[in-house]
Amino acid sequence: MIEIEDAPDLVDPLVIAAFEGWNDAADAASGVVDHLMDVWNARVVGAVDPEDFYDFQVNRPVVGTDENGYRRLTWPSTQIAIASPPDLDRDVILIRGIEPSMRWRQFCAELLAAVDELGGELVVTLGALLADTPHTRPIPVTGTATEPELVDRLKLEQSTYEGPTGIVGVFQDACVKLDVPAVSYWAAVPHYVAQPPCPKATLALIGQLEDLLEVSIPLGDLAEDARAWERGVDELAEEDEDIADYVRSLEETRDTADLPEASGEAIAREFERYLKRRSDEDPGPS
Repeated sequence: MIEIEDAPDLVDPLVIAAFEGWNDAADAASGVVDHLMDVWNARVVGAVDPEDFYDFQVNRPVVGTDENGYRRLTWPSTQIAIASPPDLDRDVILIRGIEPSMRWRQFCAELLAAVDELGGELVVTLGALLADTPHTRPIPVTGTATEPELVDRLKLEQSTYEGPTGIVGVFQDACVKLDVPAVSYWAAVPHYVAQPPCPKATLALIGQLEDLLEVSIPLGDLAEDARAWERGVDELAEEDEDIADYVRSLEETRDTADLPEASGEAIAREFERYLKRRSDEDPGPS
């Protein structure tokens, strides 16, 4: 079992989880948790025992040098951290790790036991998949929930997906069996630029979390990184006519599908949503 070290009593904690691997195209989902751990000054309070869940020939330990100049071996693992974000009236539990190689049910059971010990009341899982979507348009994000009340309140969907799943799907199913409310957000990464990172997809997932939490999350360099990523893909397309033609065809398909939503009212709603998010970051002249 996971030993939780030196954790205070948390206030109405929300869980945000992401895992490297099959569920994490271009590292977009795990990149969200990395960003949140940084901007919210999260503190690690526990980790799974990697010996029980990872094949070290698949996920090898890494040798490096620590801040004191000593050689250090770091094993692949999944960590649990806690944070108290400013301007948020609740604490957050962050789970960041790697899809395990074995014993998935035990892995999920141990994580959820730790969540229960910390008082977690709602689980939000993040994922990213490769899709036929153009890099020049907003990254599509799909949200689903396990309970009808959450579906209605957050204007999400109940998942109808059938097929192979990864640790995010198994973790979500474990939440259902334990009656833990769970939400999942998935970003669609353009498949023709699948190599990590994809800051534009990470930014899109953070936008969904801002809506869920009703709070502005500091973005740091992420917005500029997303613009630089898009410019880089633009340059790649300019150098290859086949890619450029393919991107144009994706743009036409996307724009046609979005046309009913491209009304003045929809644009005004989106602009108001943006202003609400950013208002807390810019207090204006004093």
